[in-house]
Amino acid sequence: MTGVIQFLLNGAMRRVTEVTPAMTVLQYLRERESMIGTKEGCAEGDCGACTVVVCRLEDGRPVYNAVNSCLVLLPQLDGAAVFTVEGLADQRGELHPVQQALLENDGTQCGFCTPGIVMSMAAFQQSGEPATDDHIHEMLSGNLCRCTGYRSIVAACHRLAADTTDAARAPLLKSPSVLETLPSCADYRDDSLIFLTPRSLAELAEVAAQYPQAQFLAGGTDLGLLFSKYKKQPTALISTARVTELKRITVEADAIEFGGAVTYTEALPHLDEHLPQFADLVRRIGSRQIRNLGTIAGNLANASPIGDTPPCLIALEAVVTLRSAAGTRTVPAESFITGYRKTVLQPGEFIEAVRVPRLLPNQQFFAYKISKRFDQDISTTIGAFRIEVQNSVVRDLRAVFGGMAAQPARAACVEKALSGRPWTAETLAGIDTEVARDFSPIDDHRGTAAYRLRAAANLFRRLQLETTTANPVRLELL
Repeated sequence: MTGVIQFLLNGAMRRVTEVTPAMTVLQYLRERESMIGTKEGCAEGDCGACTVVVCRLEDGRPVYNAVNSCLVLLPQLDGAAVFTVEGLADQRGELHPVQQALLENDGTQCGFCTPGIVMSMAAFQQSGEPATDDHIHEMLSGNLCRCTGYRSIVAACHRLAADTTDAARAPLLKSPSVLETLPSCADYRDDSLIFLTPRSLAELAEVAAQYPQAQFLAGGTDLGLLFSKYKKQPTALISTARVTELKRITVEADAIEFGGAVTYTEALPHLDEHLPQFADLVRRIGSRQIRNLGTIAGNLANASPIGDTPPCLIALEAVVTLRSAAGTRTVPAESFITGYRKTVLQPGEFIEAVRVPRLLPNQQFFAYKISKRFDQDISTTIGAFRIEVQNSVVRDLRAVFGGMAAQPARAACVEKALSGRPWTAETLAGIDTEVARDFSPIDDHRGTAAYRLRAAANLFRRLQLETTTANPVRLELL
């Protein structure tokens, strides 16, 4: 075992040297620290029972994020402060205002999910967001509770927001500057796994060349399942999360460029402003806990046929910048994924940035997701459309679907059939036939091939209604 991981746990310093880098934070808390308030429910980032709060300095200020500890590996805590439910009450044992608010509003029953809910509320409290019902519901969407029905939990959130005492407003991390003094661990390993954490683009390219078969770890919301659920692991991991250059977001007149380590949470304000339908879709990918870790680049590199962001990136003609020790190259998002779980990435190459063009004044963008559950569910199919209509005629259309083939793909026959045609319901009379010419989907537990074909065709009908009706109906609001 080599390397030292240093972090604060509920304000106390931890120097870890004798723990395998494959250990999740959840395992560490329960098995090494005996902090059993953090629970394992699903081990895949769905239930929220394992939620903890991680604090890092960003531009000199502390930023608190709720994360699923079942998906985070211990080396990912290096240089951070982590808080669990055991660390909220004061030294005299008096409850933290978050805990008190839940108690006073009967926000608990069996209690299994309660520690995770407490930590989600604590992160929300530290964020300073307005405690509206919409914000509260969205914040709680990553914490599943079968007992309370959430009414009492929401009431506790409002009670907490109304608490103006010093205790309620106090930061979790008393001395944020302490984090600046923690030396970073760039290389932590045991006999079975090497965990590398470069801090610059040049260093990342160097270690990627040294370990060309290593897997890149951004947030770990997908890769983390290897450790938490399937108990498997690669021989080498390279974390991109601490590379400063990969955290940049550049907004230009014609495009927005997201660095390869930019999380969904960090990207959302820009998507909200420039591509709101894309932002709405991102909020359905996963809970806050997932969005605080997951990245757009990671979702693309994952190359899943049912990944949510690739169809959007392809429809918007995004361009991916790839880097290695040999230099950089750019690839259209449309060409990046080459097959089932396959990409153009070469050994030692990684995503440096994803450049997403902004819409022109006469373009519109829509993204529709079909899934069995509205929030935080894997897609049955997903359609992303960039359309330009002039004088009621389709002048340009890029229609991309996920879940219809081994990789996200454009509906080329449909695009050709609709180009130059009147944008009317009558034009779409034969749309089912054109969709069937483009795709031959499979049957699986999320939907049959026939269902996917019908759903995809109906998304074109929905697109036509939404772009031609004065007051379009948003089905998500029903």
